[in-house]
Amino acid sequence: MPDTDFIVAIPARFGASRLPGKPLRLIAGTPMVVHVARRALAAGARQVVVATDDVRIADALTGEALTVCMTRADHASGTDRLAECAEQLGWSDAQIVVNLQGDEPFAPSEGIHAVATTLAAGDAEMATLATPIEDTDTLFDPNAVKLVRDARGLALYFSRAPIPWQRDRFARDRLGSVGGEALRHIGIYAYRAGFLRRFAALPPGRLEQLEALEQLRVLEAGHRIAVGLTPVPFPPGVDTEDDLARAEARMAARS
Repeated sequence: MPDTDFIVAIPARFGASRLPGKPLRLIAGTPMVVHVARRALAAGARQVVVATDDVRIADALTGEALTVCMTRADHASGTDRLAECAEQLGWSDAQIVVNLQGDEPFAPSEGIHAVATTLAAGDAEMATLATPIEDTDTLFDPNAVKLVRDARGLALYFSRAPIPWQRDRFARDRLGSVGGEALRHIGIYAYRAGFLRRFAALPPGRLEQLEALEQLRVLEAGHRIAVGLTPVPFPPGVDTEDDLARAEARMAARS
């Protein structure tokens, strides 16, 4: 992988509603947040930071080659939590920061690196990743976020609805392959620390609230998001007890 100087920051909140204590839930005997941090280290990050509001999470990371940033408990989002870290740790405005969710124990190192290089290669304020959608079940699933981008690879819109709408094809048949015309968003982001601070200070946008998608705040405010195609698949994250059981089975199969 080419050299790109970047930090990976992992927001890890203890009080997840669907899976309480999620960062500390064990997969193959190791807390989930430790698995995520190790994936970030494998990606070549100059520094890995876990931003948390709970001392139990900090204690679970003792001995790992990373930095723990203790943050306030009242943050509305992971972005806000990382913006506090940017201030605490004194990151320069130019520093590239990758926001890796704390429930991604199988995040591929190549993908983590790819979102950092996507940002570094252009002049967009933010970067993210996507992958082609090949089936209509995913296209019509509101939990799978879709996006469209322009000819330069910049995001035009993100939605839980199926976009782009293939008018003629769907008028005939909504079953089978969708031919890779649609893209599924992968929820990993990169930005420079200066823009991270600005992003967290922006008021929530109307489209953001309608779709419940924080990244729409960036587009509504007139900023650009570069979208790269992930070089390798991103396995599903862990959000429920069933997801946790699947993660345990996946980790067992790899050992």
